[in-house]
Amino acid sequence: MGELEVEKHVKYILLVEKRKDDFESVVMEHLRMNGAYWGLTTLDLLGKLETVDTEEVVSWVMKCQHESGGFGGNVGHDPHLLYTLSSVQVLALFDKINVLDTDRVSNYIAGLQNDDGSFSGDMWGEVDTRFSYIAICCLSLLHHLDKINVEKAVKYIVSCKNLDGGFGCTPGGESHAGQVFCCVGALSITGSLHHIDKDLLGWWLCERQVKSGGLNGRPEKLPDVCYSWWVLSSLIMIDRVHWIDKEKLVKFILDCQDKENGGISDRPDDAVDVYHTYFGVAGLSLLEYPGLKAIDPAYALPVDVVNRIFFGR
Repeated sequence: MGELEVEKHVKYILLVEKRKDDFESVVMEHLRMNGAYWGLTTLDLLGKLETVDTEEVVSWVMKCQHESGGFGGNVGHDPHLLYTLSSVQVLALFDKINVLDTDRVSNYIAGLQNDDGSFSGDMWGEVDTRFSYIAICCLSLLHHLDKINVEKAVKYIVSCKNLDGGFGCTPGGESHAGQVFCCVGALSITGSLHHIDKDLLGWWLCERQVKSGGLNGRPEKLPDVCYSWWVLSSLIMIDRVHWIDKEKLVKFILDCQDKENGGISDRPDDAVDVYHTYFGVAGLSLLEYPGLKAIDPAYALPVDVVNRIFFGR
């Protein structure tokens, strides 16, 4: 079996942050905050977070905060739940949540809950179970879940459950591994996993493994490294991870590495990017690959970071 090119991946991630003019950073411009979360969490899982200047990162994150309390994807951009969660996660990595006015941030998030319990991503109102997960995850990290109607939020998520055991982005929407993670993660954080038919969903999830060992997001689709996270974390949360071939999946992820320059791609021999690098390494962490820090399947943060937030240790 190949092995994880730790040093090369660290170098690759640090370079992505520095290059401002190439294709990847131009594409990433509006979601720089997500990129920061993916890159920095990867570094932490690899045990290399100290290669980054904490003050610089924290001050940039705080410049992305909007007067509404939410965060934008970059300085001067409009706030959105997606970037707000990434901002809180980045601050959590550095143990800097204390720089936030948590009331302001949590009021922004709570203000996006709709009457039916669902959440809009921002003031323009697109509704998606992704936003339910993001709101619940973020408020939980800030110790402010009491600011929303959790019961209604759970009810809405359960209304998005399908006959195949999976979940869609809205009621009746097609089951998709990314949405499954969001719904299972939100139900896990709120202590509501009893709403899931674990055998049925577990079966649907383990059917996502294809011959190469990789996982896809829906039936008949190509495998993609990012589903190593979405599918695997869901299987772990519902206690059915032993239903897939872990060794074949490890091999698939390692085969997607750029062994020369670092980084991980969606499939072997494709171009690498920071998104797939993060989900590849996070997937390997869930697979207990040697030398990686453990990651929490619900919060998508290193276990020691989550323990620090909830148990102060």
